[in-house]
Amino acid sequence: MAQSVWGYDSDNGERGSGVSLGLKCPGGAQRAAPGLGVIAPLRAGVWLGGVGDLPLRFHPGPERWHENYPMAKGDKQSPIEINSKDVRHDSSLAPWHASYDPGAAKTILNNGRTCRVVFDDSFDRSVLRGGPLTGAYRLRQLHLHWGSSDDHGSEHVIDGVKYAAELHMVHWNPKHGNFAGALKQPDGVAVVGIFLKVGKTPKPEMKRILEEIDNIKTKGKEAPFQHFDPSILFPKSRDYWTYHGSFTTPPCEECITWILLREPIEVSPDQMAKLRSLSKNGENEAMNPLVDNWRPPQPVKGRVVRASFK
Repeated sequence: MAQSVWGYDSDNGERGSGVSLGLKCPGGAQRAAPGLGVIAPLRAGVWLGGVGDLPLRFHPGPERWHENYPMAKGDKQSPIEINSKDVRHDSSLAPWHASYDPGAAKTILNNGRTCRVVFDDSFDRSVLRGGPLTGAYRLRQLHLHWGSSDDHGSEHVIDGVKYAAELHMVHWNPKHGNFAGALKQPDGVAVVGIFLKVGKTPKPEMKRILEEIDNIKTKGKEAPFQHFDPSILFPKSRDYWTYHGSFTTPPCEECITWILLREPIEVSPDQMAKLRSLSKNGENEAMNPLVDNWRPPQPVKGRVVRASFK
């Protein structure tokens, strides 16, 4: 069974617009004991991500994140496995809707942990409303999690099914002043999660992101990515599950209202291979495939998952 590979900080950890701040990994190569999740060695001198202006230390696989980030053992952690028999249909859940300005798209980057598209969130130009949310949430970035093969890669699991990848659109609540402030509030962030499955009729809209992969092959690469409306990635159905959870990367802040879309979008085997062609290492380092950047499901701990559909 594939293990998720970790030796880096989080998507949420970078408070800036994609500039990685951090410190050098002390000592030589580091390899965790079996089962700890880090299955690729880190060479001395590898830069690790930081939070804001604060550097973060190297941390091992997800099973031990709580040693440095206690919230990772909290009661509202993500992802989770959703079992239909435990889901509660909530007829009061409203439809959600997004209003995105294509001009807000700025750059696409490889930060060594994921492929990310960054948007201008300085005002309410691209927002998510409705569903379980109160008020408008600003789109900040989207990124993906994927596996080393097509039978795994998504973070959330639905009735035992793992998809090849999962796309996250990250929004924050401007009533909290800024993104850093929103991370401290239970209603601070809303993430729309879209599952990607490998099929024969791939969604052509994914092509726009994937055709830029060649420009960001290695860690630290960033390229302009303008005039892009991410709502073209939504599936036809707007049915969703929702629950309160966390970021899936340290510090694992429990500030997220998840909106997980029931209908996956399709990608081709070639498109998945393109994602897997990214490298976790820098331009002058050996190729190290960026794969298995997912966190395993966490305990539900009494939380109720609601569905907008029966």
